[in-house]
Amino acid sequence: MFKKIFLSLFLVSAVSILIAQKTPESVDAILKEAYATALKENKKLFILFHASWCTWCRKMDSSLNDISCKKYFDDNFVIRHLTVYEDAQHKSLETPGALELLTKYKGEKLGLPYWLIFDVKGNLIGEAKMPTAQGEPEKSTGCPATPEEVDYFIELLKKITTLKDDELEIIRKRFKKNEVQYKNP
Repeated sequence: MFKKIFLSLFLVSAVSILIAQKTPESVDAILKEAYATALKENKKLFILFHASWCTWCRKMDSSLNDISCKKYFDDNFVIRHLTVYEDAQHKSLETPGALELLTKYKGEKLGLPYWLIFDVKGNLIGEAKMPTAQGEPEKSTGCPATPEEVDYFIELLKKITTLKDDELEIIRKRFKKNEVQYKNP
C-alpha cells in the first residue's frame, strides 16, 4: 500500500514538473509577435541576447528599466529577450533559434549582452557592434559603460528615434553609471 501511494505521488510530482517546464517560444514566434506589436505601436524592435549567468546582461536590463529612462525606451522600442549560451544545467532556458539569429548578424563572438535594433520592415538599423578602424578587432558595446560605448549608443539612439537632446542626456547619465560599476565590479 505504501509503495502504491509513494509511486502515485512520485508520478503526479513528475508530471507536474514536466508541465511546469514549458519550452521557450521559438525565435520565429517571438519575432512575429514583436513585429506585429512594433507595427501597431509605431516602434522599433530591440532584440537583446542574454543568458541567466550574465552579469552585464542584468546591468543592461537594469539600465533599460531604470526609472529615469524606462519611459524613453518603452516609448520607442518593443524590447524582446532571446536566451543563448546557457550552461548544460540551464540549456532548457535557451530560445530555440536564437543562436542562429545571433550568428546570422555576426554577433556570436562578441559576448553578451548583444543587441540588434530593427525597423518594422525587418531592416537592421542598429547593433551593439561598434564601428572600428580597419584592422582593429570588432568590439561590442553590449551594455554601454565606457565613454566610447555610451557615446556610440546615444548617437545611435539620436539617429533612429525621436528622442530629444535632454532625454538622450538622461539616458547618457544612466548608462555612465555602468562605467563606475565596470571599474569597481
